[in-house]
Amino acid sequence: MTPAEGLLVLVRHGESTDNALNLFSGWRDPELTEKGVTEARNAGLALKAQGLVFDVAFTSTLSRAQRSLALMLGEMGRTDLPVIENSALNERDYGELSGLNKEGARAVWGSEQVHLWRKSYEAVPPGGESLAMTAARALPFCRKVIDPRLRRGEHVLVVAHGNSLRSIVKDLDGLSDDDVESVHIGTSQILTYAVDTDGRVVKKGSMLVAV
Repeated sequence: MTPAEGLLVLVRHGESTDNALNLFSGWRDPELTEKGVTEARNAGLALKAQGLVFDVAFTSTLSRAQRSLALMLGEMGRTDLPVIENSALNERDYGELSGLNKEGARAVWGSEQVHLWRKSYEAVPPGGESLAMTAARALPFCRKVIDPRLRRGEHVLVVAHGNSLRSIVKDLDGLSDDDVESVHIGTSQILTYAVDTDGRVVKKGSMLVAV
């Protein structure tokens, strides 16, 4: 990577108690499990092993992402890194599904409908947000706040959620509405994007963190 290129690193938070119980989280604020704590620490160790140095970090206003970031920075020896929290990076709002077991939801609404609510771009769960609606708040924030930093050659770390990150990845990878349905970002999975001075992705990568 040349000095002129910026680096964007996207990381999903570690496993939460809702993840462990197979519940829809949305804007709920569950804690990390012991496994989630280990995942976040290992993500920090993986980034440190890559020799990556960051200029700033962004996260959501939900504690599972904030704690994951704090654990990562601790392992990287970068607790001094500036951190910006913003609700634009929050998980999508699952509305009436929030707190429900996913298998139980399938029993009520049917597997096909629940799959559409979870994975499609446009389907809106009752009282909640579609992935498109999540993108409508996440992407303007990225373009206004994060992209200028990348074009200046900064290294930016973003620790957020499965769906807010899916909406960002859809944009970065130029995926169609149909293609994004197959995108899954695991807990503490690391995605990297090298960006040139025009804001174009010139290289990307992915790391799965072992526990």
